Amino acid sequence: MRFLALPFLLAATTASAQDGNYVSFNLGLGAASGPAYFGSDTTESVVSGVFANPSMSVGSLAFGQGSDSYGLGMTGSFRIVSARTAAAYPELAGLPDVDLSIEAGGGLTYTTENALVYAVGRYGVIGHESFVGEIGSDYILQPTDSTELRVGPRLFFGDDDYAATYFSAGAYSAKGGILSRGIQASAAYNFDENWGVVGTVNYDQLLNDAANSPITQTTDQFGVSLVVTRKVTWSF
Repeated sequence: MRFLALPFLLAATTASAQDGNYVSFNLGLGAASGPAYFGSDTTESVVSGVFANPSMSVGSLAFGQGSDSYGLGMTGSFRIVSARTAAAYPELAGLPDVDLSIEAGGGLTYTTENALVYAVGRYGVIGHESFVGEIGSDYILQPTDSTELRVGPRLFFGDDDYAATYFSAGAYSAKGGILSRGIQASAAYNFDENWGVVGTVNYDQLLNDAANSPITQTTDQFGVSLVVTRKVTWSF
């Protein structure tokens, strides 16, 4: 199944989250459930992890998700796509196996108090060795100091090599382009300054050659995850 994409901001800020020199980020561990592979109508559950909200302060310079990190910024983006084998899924008999892939890249964000807009590109540094891209936005609501709610649309792109890897079959040769659109919603709650929990629900609809592929059993792709997070900070 597809693992959760993990974008993180590296935008310059005018105020740091704490005094002194430090490096800080959130680590999380939990569970996720979603399609067994792109286009599958079978649900599969896996252990899931999160690396998010990195920030750093050195002297008068601060980088990351500080309280005043609004405006144009840079972002990194990371995604893991698990392997797909015919041995695990008999309906894929005769198709080549697809190895686990790790995508890494980055892009731009624009952040306000109640909204985030982003555009990122990634490359399969391990596995599919293809280019993918994603654009999206979130409406952000903080009903309490400890709670944050987000919801927004997503649009996913893949090049010809990516589409061929996951959606070509026999005489059907999938081409790249816009491969899915969807929406994602999340709710985060902080128990204290260090511990929290994040729940995410997402829906993606496969489009174009991804939707028309004989591999695709359903174009409706649903996913959920629940992750407990821990803030890690090193001062120096």
